[in-house]
Amino acid sequence: MKKSKRTGRRIMLPLTTIVGLGFGAFVAIAIGLVLGLSVSANFRNTFSLLNDKTILSTQALETQLRTHFVSVENAIIGLKPYFDDGTLGFDDTERTLQDLSIALKSNHDITTLVVTSTDRSKLGIYRAPTGKLWRIETDAPPPGMNMQEMPQLSADSPPTWGPLVKHEVGLFANVSVPLVRDGKVAGMLTAATSMEELAHIVSAQDEGGDNTVFIIADGDQVILHSDAPWLQTGGSIQDKLPGSWQTIGDPVLAAMVNEEKLDEFKKAGELGIDVSTVDANNEEYIVMKAQLDGFSDRPWTVGQYYLSATVSRELRRLAGSMFVGFGALVVSVLIAFWMGRRVARPLRYLAVQSKRIGSLSLNEVEPLPRSRVAEIDQVALAFNSMVEGLKAMNTYVPRSLFIKLMRLGGGNAAQARGAELTILFTDIVGFTALSEHLSAEETASLLNDHFAILVEAVEGEGGTVDKFLGDGMLAFWGAPDARPDHAEAAVRTARRIAAALHQSNLNAVTQGRPQMALRIGIHTGPAVVGNVGALDRWNYTVVGDTVNAAERLQTLGKEIPENPEVVILASADTVAHLPGERHQRPVGAHHLRGRSGQMEVYWLDPFPQSKPVHRPVERPVSAAE
Repeated sequence: MKKSKRTGRRIMLPLTTIVGLGFGAFVAIAIGLVLGLSVSANFRNTFSLLNDKTILSTQALETQLRTHFVSVENAIIGLKPYFDDGTLGFDDTERTLQDLSIALKSNHDITTLVVTSTDRSKLGIYRAPTGKLWRIETDAPPPGMNMQEMPQLSADSPPTWGPLVKHEVGLFANVSVPLVRDGKVAGMLTAATSMEELAHIVSAQDEGGDNTVFIIADGDQVILHSDAPWLQTGGSIQDKLPGSWQTIGDPVLAAMVNEEKLDEFKKAGELGIDVSTVDANNEEYIVMKAQLDGFSDRPWTVGQYYLSATVSRELRRLAGSMFVGFGALVVSVLIAFWMGRRVARPLRYLAVQSKRIGSLSLNEVEPLPRSRVAEIDQVALAFNSMVEGLKAMNTYVPRSLFIKLMRLGGGNAAQARGAELTILFTDIVGFTALSEHLSAEETASLLNDHFAILVEAVEGEGGTVDKFLGDGMLAFWGAPDARPDHAEAAVRTARRIAAALHQSNLNAVTQGRPQMALRIGIHTGPAVVGNVGALDRWNYTVVGDTVNAAERLQTLGKEIPENPEVVILASADTVAHLPGERHQRPVGAHHLRGRSGQMEVYWLDPFPQSKPVHRPVERPVSAAE
C-alpha cells in the first residue's frame, strides 16, 4: 500500500526576519522587565520615603518638645533637695532669691521659678521678655501660676504638670514638686515655661510656604501655630491665639472635622502618627498628628500640615518617567527588529551570551565587541547596557537560592513540602533606641554592614537566608538540598556571626561607632518549605511552628543577665543533633509564647575556641524590648 503523499508547503521565513522578530522580542521582554521592576520599586520607594519623612518630622518635633519640658523638670528636681534640707527657703530669702536667679540664668527654658509655702506665701524669680529678672515676694499669682488651680501634692508626689495658665504677659506651662521636711509637705517648688520659648521650636520645624506646624492643648485650644502671622490660605490668626481649632480662623484646621485617613502611611500609623487628608479652600492638604502626654494635665496634639501637591508632584514625576520608559521600550523594540533584519551574522555569538544570561551566569557574559558598522555597534551597545542593568537587578535577587533550585530541578524542588530543618533567628539588642540617635543614612549603613556579616556567615555554611525582619534575620538549613548536618551547620554559623560581630565591635570602639549586641535563637524540627503565595506572587520560604519556636528562643535571650555581646539559645531538639558539642549549658524548661507545654533550652557558648576579652555591650534600653 502506498504511503499518502504529504501535501502543503512549509512556511519558510528568512533568517533576517527570524532574527529581527526574535531579537526584538528578547529586548522587549528584558527592557520591559527592568522597566516594570524599576517603576514598581520607584512607587514603593516614594511612599516609603514619604512615610519616613512623616515619621522623622513628627518625631523630631515631639523630641524637641520633650527635651524642652524635661529640662524644666530637671531644674526643679535638682533644686528640691536644697529646700528639703533647709539650705534654701523662707528662713534666708536673700540667698534663696540669689540661688533661684542663678538657676534661671543657667536654664533658658524656664521663665519663672517660685517656691510657695503652705500658707500660700511666695518667693521667686521671673524673667521678663527683655531678659531682666524680677523678684517675686508677694502673694499675687506670678506669671505661669494660678492660685485657684494649684496642684495637690503629697510628700512622695513626682514632678506634677498643671494646666496651661494664661497670664497678662503670655501663656505658660508649669510643673511642681513638693518640698518635704520631717516627712510632711512644707510647700512646693514650681517652674513655669512660656509658650514663647516653644514658639522658636515650632517655627524651626516649619519647612517653608507649603508647611505649617501647630500644637493643640486642653482638648481643642491651638496654643502655637508657625503660620499665625499669615496662613497658607491667607489671613492672620496672630491675635486669636490661644483659640479653638474649629473657630480660630485656619480653614485647614477647621476642616479636620471631616478628615479622611490615608492607608498608605501604615508605617507612620504603627508609631502613633495619624495621617489624613482634608479639603480647604479648594485645595487638598495632608495632616499629620501625634499625641504628646506627660507635660500637662491633658495630652497635647502636635502636628503639621502641607499641601498634598508636594506628594502629587512626586507621583506625576514617576508617571512621566513610566511613560518615557514605555516610549523607550517601544523605540528599542522597533530598532532591535530593524537591526536584526539588517544584521544576522553576529547571531551565533549573541545566542551564546544569551544562554549565559538564561543560566544567570552574568559574570561570565562577555560584552559584544564594538564594530565600525553603525548598526552592529548599536546592537552591541544596547546588549551590553542590558547586561549591566540585569547585573544591577540581580543584586536584589537571592542568587544562591536560585542556583540551588536550578541545580535541583527548578519548579519541582521549589514545591512546598515538609522537611526537618534547623531554623536560625537573629535580632539586634536595643536597636530601636540605638537608631533614635542616628540619621537615616547612618541607620541604613549600620544595618547594611551588620547584614553583610550575617549573610556571609550563613552562605559560608551552605544555609539559605529567608528574609530580613527589621533588624533581624531568618535563615535555615536542610532545604532545598537535604543535608544531615543541618543543625551543626546552623550552630557553626551562629558562632561565625559571634566572632565577626566581636571584631566589628572592636573596630567600632576605635572608630567611634556604636557597638551592637545580638540574640540568636536556633531550633530543629519539622517545617513546610517551598513556594508559598498565590498566582504571580510566590516566595520561597519556610513556615511552621519550628520557625516560631526559633523566634521565641531569640526573644528568650532577653532574660540573660549582664547584657552579653552575643546570646545563643538552642532547643533540646537542636542539641540532640550535635553529637560532638561540648560547649552547652542547660538553662531549664521554658514556656514559649504561643506554644503549649515547655521546651528544654540550652545556652551555647558563642566563643568555644578562645574567649575574647570584652566587656558587656553598653546599650540603650528600648521600650519595644
